[in-house]
Amino acid sequence: MALNPTTRDRLAHVSTATLCTALFKRGLRNQFIQDVRPVNPQRDPKAPNMVGEAFTLRTIPAREDLNPITVFQDRAHPQRKAVETCPPDAVLVIDSRKNPRAASAGSILVTRLMKRGVAGVVTDGGFRDSPEIAQLAIPAYHNRPSAPTNLTLHQPLDIDVPIGCGDVAVWPGDVIVGDAEGVVVIPAAMADEVAAEATEMTAFEDFVAEKVHEGRSILGLYPPTDERSRDEFAAWRKARGR
Repeated sequence: MALNPTTRDRLAHVSTATLCTALFKRGLRNQFIQDVRPVNPQRDPKAPNMVGEAFTLRTIPAREDLNPITVFQDRAHPQRKAVETCPPDAVLVIDSRKNPRAASAGSILVTRLMKRGVAGVVTDGGFRDSPEIAQLAIPAYHNRPSAPTNLTLHQPLDIDVPIGCGDVAVWPGDVIVGDAEGVVVIPAAMADEVAAEATEMTAFEDFVAEKVHEGRSILGLYPPTDERSRDEFAAWRKARGR
């Protein structure tokens, strides 16, 4: 099921925190990828979020006799194949078993993803060439920089299969959203409704933030248990076209 363009646009403008709350309301408590952060921490927090359907790469611990440098001569090597077949507008999600002691990829492969129109790349391991990746016009998320080649510890094995990334189950086609705080995974079947609710929540939270900055108490405001707060929000929303 292709990601609805309206849903993609909505998800580009809501926070992962708000999305986590919307998912929590639906019984999903473990959708935020743990210990993963933007390679470029200086990325403009007002920039649109990374949004795309998951395309996955699974690795296992490297075995030395099967993981020499010569494996890269194979055009069907799973890491290379993932980079060349990840669909445009998708997000490449790499299961590196939460092990950043060797790189999941480097700047050349991430640049290739960018040039192919991929929406972003996420690993629960690390990237090498991270200063160069931070300058690229593609969102990238990892645990920490890691200079050793992936062959040192990671043996890419499968693409486009269910994986774990940062303690979160990721199925191909799940919707991946990343902002300045981190990355959340939304099951594909509920992406439309979660995006719609998160958009509503964002409007209300913007109203609340404005009132709190003015010195207002959160009691009766957040949540809006006072009728006055609900009326003020309705007027605020109408005035701002939200």
